[in-house]
Amino acid sequence: MATASNISAEVKYEYDFNANYNRPMALVTTLFFMWAVAVNINDILIPHLKKACDLTDFQSSFIPFVFFGGYFLMARPAGMIIKKFGYRKGLVIGLIICATGAFLFYPAAQALSFPMFLIAIFVMACGNSTLEVGAYPLAASLGNPAKSSARLNFAAAFNALGAVLTSLIARSFILSGVQKTAEDLKSMTAVQLNEYRLFEAGTVKTPYIFLGLIFVIIAAIIYFSHIPEIKENTNNAAAKDITVGGSHTFFKYPHLYLGVVGIFFYVGAQVGVASFIFRYAGYQMPGIPEKTAALYITFHLVAFMVGRFIGTGLQQKIKPAKLLALFAVADLLLVAVAILLNGQVAVWSVILIGFFHSIMFPTIFALALNKLGTYTKDGSTYLVMAIAGGAIIPLAMGFISDKTNIQMAFVVPAVCYLYILYYAVIGCRVKNAAQDSWPV
Repeated sequence: MATASNISAEVKYEYDFNANYNRPMALVTTLFFMWAVAVNINDILIPHLKKACDLTDFQSSFIPFVFFGGYFLMARPAGMIIKKFGYRKGLVIGLIICATGAFLFYPAAQALSFPMFLIAIFVMACGNSTLEVGAYPLAASLGNPAKSSARLNFAAAFNALGAVLTSLIARSFILSGVQKTAEDLKSMTAVQLNEYRLFEAGTVKTPYIFLGLIFVIIAAIIYFSHIPEIKENTNNAAAKDITVGGSHTFFKYPHLYLGVVGIFFYVGAQVGVASFIFRYAGYQMPGIPEKTAALYITFHLVAFMVGRFIGTGLQQKIKPAKLLALFAVADLLLVAVAILLNGQVAVWSVILIGFFHSIMFPTIFALALNKLGTYTKDGSTYLVMAIAGGAIIPLAMGFISDKTNIQMAFVVPAVCYLYILYYAVIGCRVKNAAQDSWPV
């Protein structure tokens, strides 16, 4: 969900033209990779804990609810941490929080406690939120301001790579490959069933301990490294206090608050679709091995990564709002196939949804900030908080799936794409500017 690479910075930063920023930039880029791991491992964790803890689809949807709820709740405290301790120590704090969450998976697995797993997931999300709040502006400032977009695109590429590698690695180390039918489970004694569930839950121990240790090692490296602090250029008018607009400013710009809703729906659809692919493949192709079903998550993420590169190229020739509309229509058609058809055609339609997800977040983000001027930072804060859609939409999908079937759950992202189409065609227009056409 990289955003900053598509937005022109309103605040300019002072930097030393003679300094070498390669080492600190490499460290910050590592963080982009690491939080991709923490986010995308949930796509494997959801179906795995559903089996290990005997959860319904609705109950398992509390994993993204808690994770993205943590993002939402931690966003402002994370900003305060960065402001108080600086970027280097702030990032170290974020990494330690991530490591703590990862280590908490061990006692959660030992106790076979879904609430304890949720606590561990929430703690990791808080750490991730802290890393993102600090890493984006830091990466933008580590060098010539004119090349900040290129630096963020470079870092975002490692984020996409981390997502793909995570799905492959988690598939191999977390999924046991042992699948029991409902009849098999009924034939087990209470002791056998408990041992089976403990075994399944236990497969997360080693991967998360290893992940926690990596977070600790990176924290130590950053702590003992030189990370320059950002110094705002106070001669730049846009660098002065721009937080005076408040809610009045928010409602003054319809394209902003409609964009906030757009981000809410997009992130919800993205997380919901990705977290349901594993189970959707099993529903459409009964008896499919779980490790094979998990491969479809990887294909979905690869489609997303390819779409990001192709979409970026297309935006050089097609207006962003128009391209957003085309991609929303494509996802509407694909989700219709997922709802109405069956078999591999339906599964591959869900996988291809990822391709057309690729440009939605940064495009909506940039359109919502269009012509905000000195209120850009305020607008950005509202848009980041809208990531909470990733907590709510999957819950709605899980509820519908339990009440009907998993195909009907995809009606929820269909509604999201309809709204995104509306925003691309109508909602993104800047009402208080002499502009009655789609933004460039």
